[in-house]
Amino acid sequence: MHIKNLFHFALLTAALCVLASCSHSTVKVIDSKGQLIRVDSTWDISNDSPVSVAIQAYKAKFNDKMSEIIGKAQTTLRGYRPESPLSNLAADIIKKKVSDVLGKSVDFAVMNDGGLRSTLYEGNITVGHIYEIFPFENHVVAVILKGEDVLHLFEEIAKRGGEGISGAQLQITSKGELVNCNIGGKPINPNALYTIGTIDYVAEGNDGMPSFKKSVKRQDYPDALMRDVFFDFVKSQTAQGKVINSQCENRIKVVEP
Repeated sequence: MHIKNLFHFALLTAALCVLASCSHSTVKVIDSKGQLIRVDSTWDISNDSPVSVAIQAYKAKFNDKMSEIIGKAQTTLRGYRPESPLSNLAADIIKKKVSDVLGKSVDFAVMNDGGLRSTLYEGNITVGHIYEIFPFENHVVAVILKGEDVLHLFEEIAKRGGEGISGAQLQITSKGELVNCNIGGKPINPNALYTIGTIDYVAEGNDGMPSFKKSVKRQDYPDALMRDVFFDFVKSQTAQGKVINSQCENRIKVVEP
C-alpha cells in the first residue's frame, strides 16, 4: 500500500470509529488487539523515481562529507561523571574559544555531560563523528555571574554528580554535596564577578543548573556552534601534527568528609 493510501485508510478508519461511537448499538467491545506498523519502504514499493534520484544524489555528497577524516584520536574519549576525558576536552575548548573571542581569559568553563551524545573513538576522526557527539545546534556563550551565584552553581554541579569543567576544581561527595571548590586554585569571592564560558542550552539554566539564569551579563555567539568550535580545534591540532587526547585530572573529585 502506498503511504498516502495508508494515510487515507487511517482517516477512514477514524471516521468509522467516530460514527460507531455515535450509534445506539448495544454491542460492546470486550477485547482488542494492536500491533506496531512500521511506516517504511515496505508500504511504498512504487516510490517516486525523480524524488528518489534527487535524494540519492544529495545522500552521496552527504556521505562523502561525513566520511572526511580531519584528525586522529590517540585513545578513546568517553563522557561520564564526575569528570571524563571527553567532557574535560569539550570544556577546555569552550574556555579557549570564549577567551579568544573576548580577548581575555575567562575564569572557567562548563560543558554539560548530557550534551555529549557519543564517544570519540581511538583512530581517525571524521566529520560525522563530531556530528554524532554534538548533534544539536548549540553555540558558545559568555556568562558573568556573581561569586555567590558561582557557589550555588557548583552546588548544583555537585548535586548532579559532576559536569565538564575547565579552570575550576571541585570536591564533592557521592551523595552530591559540595565539600570544597576553587577557581584557578583560589577561593571564590562571593562579591566578585566571574566570567564563564558555556553553551546556550546551559546558560539558559537547563540540565539542573538554574544559577546561570542569575547572570549579570550574557553574550551569545550564535555563529560559534559548539560542533564547529570542536571541529576547528581538531583541524588546528592536526595542522600542527598533533593527535587529540585528554584525560581525567581530578577537576571534580569525589571525597567523603
